[in-house]
Amino acid sequence: MITHIKGKLVEKNPTDVVIDCNGVGYFINISLHTFSQIPDQENISLFTHLHVKEDGHTLYGFITPGEREVFRLLISVSGIGTNTARTMLSSLTPKQIKEGIAGEDVALIQSVKGIGLKTAQRVIIDLKDKIIKIYDIDEVSVNKNNTNKDEALSALEVLGYAKKQAERVVDKIVSATPEATVEDIIKQALKKL
Repeated sequence: MITHIKGKLVEKNPTDVVIDCNGVGYFINISLHTFSQIPDQENISLFTHLHVKEDGHTLYGFITPGEREVFRLLISVSGIGTNTARTMLSSLTPKQIKEGIAGEDVALIQSVKGIGLKTAQRVIIDLKDKIIKIYDIDEVSVNKNNTNKDEALSALEVLGYAKKQAERVVDKIVSATPEATVEDIIKQALKKL
């Protein structure tokens, strides 16, 4: 029903914004990903998703139509509500989510607060084919990157680094330079840990 809102930014918080559109203030829930990309200017435009439930109507805002599309795919999975989908988009970028699902990276999806093993597996089972088809992701390249990432992670664990911390650093390296070899990933990670 409401596909985007353009207006004056009245209030900006990490989880929500208020946009004044011709005298009407719209309260819009956002992810940290969107928050970090909202420009500090008076007039902004957000793509929106209107979620209708018995007890209310809630607006969710996104900086790009791509992020909104990932959000809509996530809430189509049984057990993933709007808050969980927003948490996923706050913890991971839309690109990381797409690649994680396409590459069957259960650990990455499970690294999001509130998502257990079964839910992570369900997200991958339900969305893998859709994501590969919609975004034309090549399964082979995604899996190759995961192998390098996994090898680098286990090497860092052997060296005594905490898994969660190492995983965060390695994820950033892999998303910045997807073609990085295992050695490159480990060298860069050691500088940052």
